Amino acid sequence: MTAAAPLPGDGGLDDRVPFLARLESEDRAALLALGRELPFAPRAPLLRQYEPSSHVLLILHGWTKVTASAANGYEALLALRGPGDIIGESAALTGRPRSATVTALEPVRAVAIEHERFREYAVRSPAISFTLLGLTADRTRAADQRRLEFASMSVRERFAVLLLDLARTHGRRTDEGVELAVPLSKQELAGAVGASREMVQRLLKDLRARGIVTTGRRALVIVRPDALRMIIGARPTASTGPPLAPPHSASPEAPSSA
Repeated sequence: MTAAAPLPGDGGLDDRVPFLARLESEDRAALLALGRELPFAPRAPLLRQYEPSSHVLLILHGWTKVTASAANGYEALLALRGPGDIIGESAALTGRPRSATVTALEPVRAVAIEHERFREYAVRSPAISFTLLGLTADRTRAADQRRLEFASMSVRERFAVLLLDLARTHGRRTDEGVELAVPLSKQELAGAVGASREMVQRLLKDLRARGIVTTGRRALVIVRPDALRMIIGARPTASTGPPLAPPHSASPEAPSSA
């Protein structure tokens, strides 16, 4: 019997491996030894869009959100980055200002490495250089795949994909259903799917009325993930993109590098 084609939202992060997990233990230890550990409180910015770049960050604990603002004030949620991820490496290697803002969603610990030390070590270590290259290629391919996938979807379908991605990667089982463990606002959810805040409000109202989700103060519980999959419908390819990648992303490096 031929297996049914997987639905978008059913494979969002299956292939995603954080930067530190891609390194051999010796390279990982040597790289971490180049910097110093810093704590960040919830809602504290780790990096700010447009600022000059001076260091990269390797996240040890906690989750962050990556956002970017357009000239008209529209803010898009580009990605979530957590333990093992590297942020700020694009600006470190190119010398350009930060392309995005990275904000702590919970208490975060990260190792900060000055640009010069990071670049020098990357030059001396082929393993680090090739790992960075592979990470960039994977993130670019994932962003391209998600843009292609999203281009054929309605906002309603894109929102269902987003909720399934978040449920799988940041969901907590409860008696009511799967609670999303990351505190995201309606504006951030809207930015993740290229929609307005008002549209997301209408979609959530409809999903609540149908008993598919419940919402509370900074909490969203998916009661019927099967209904979200029905909204998406069977498609020929599975999602292989990052959990959050708006269909109008200006640059494939923006969701990942800051």
